[in-house]
Amino acid sequence: MAELSSGTLWFTIAALGLGTYLIRFSFLGFLGGRTLPPLALRLLRYVPVAVFPALVAPQVLWPAATGGEFDAPRLLAALCTLLVGLWRRNVLLALGAGLGLLLVLELLRGL
Repeated sequence: MAELSSGTLWFTIAALGLGTYLIRFSFLGFLGGRTLPPLALRLLRYVPVAVFPALVAPQVLWPAATGGEFDAPRLLAALCTLLVGLWRRNVLLALGAGLGLLLVLELLRGL
C-alpha cells in the first residue's frame, strides 16, 4: 500500500467528512421543514427492508471469516433468523434466535 504524507491523510479525512456532511445536509437541510409527498414517504419505508439484506447477504454467502468459502452454520443461522422473523414479526427476537443458533453451531463445530 502506498505511503501517504500526514497532510494528504488529513486532507482526505477532512474532504470525506465534508462530503458526508453535505450529503446529509442536502436531505435534512433542504427538506427538513417541508412535508414530503405521500409517494416519497411510502417509498422511503422500503429503504431499511432493502438495505439490511444487502448488508447481510454477502456475510452469509461469502463470509470473510472463512476466506469467502461457503459456511453451513451461517446459512442455517440466517435461515433461522428469517423464519423466526416471519413467524413472530419481531426483529430483536429473530436476530437473537439467529445469533444463538450460530453460536451453538460454532461451539459444536469446535468440539
